[in-house]
Amino acid sequence: MNRRRRRALLATVTPMLEPGERIEVTCVVGLNTVSVSRTAAFGVASAVLSGGSMAVIPTPVPMYLAMTDRRLFVFRADPVFAKPVAHTMTIPRAGLFRSAIKERILNSSIILSSPKTEFAVKLIFPLISRKERNLVVAALPLAA
Repeated sequence: MNRRRRRALLATVTPMLEPGERIEVTCVVGLNTVSVSRTAAFGVASAVLSGGSMAVIPTPVPMYLAMTDRRLFVFRADPVFAKPVAHTMTIPRAGLFRSAIKERILNSSIILSSPKTEFAVKLIFPLISRKERNLVVAALPLAA
C-alpha cells in the first residue's frame, strides 16, 4: 500500500478507534474472487455484443484492511482515488481464528472465522502484500 492510500485509510480509521487501540497492519485485500472461466465468458460475450469494438472484463472491488490490536476494519476502496469509500465491516479479534494460507501464483488467501458469530470471510492478498499478509497471519491463531 502506498503512502497516499495509507494516509487516507488512517485518517478514516483513527476516529473509529477506542482509547489505547493501536493500528498494527494496513493493506489492500480482496473479499471475492472472480473465476477465470466466468471472466473469459463475460469478455467474449461483451466483445461479440459490441461487434468486436470493446471487451469488458469484471474485476473485484479492492478493499482496505486495517488491523488493530482489538479489531479488523474493512473498507471498500475507491479504485481511482486513494481513499476509502465505505465502511464495510468491523470484526472483533477476540475468538477469531484463521485457516492455513492458500498460495497461488498471483495471490494468496486465508479464511477468517469465529465460533461466536458463525461467520467466515475469505481475505485475498495480492502478491505485493505478502509482508502484510504474514503480519496478519502471525497475529491470528490457526484453526484446529
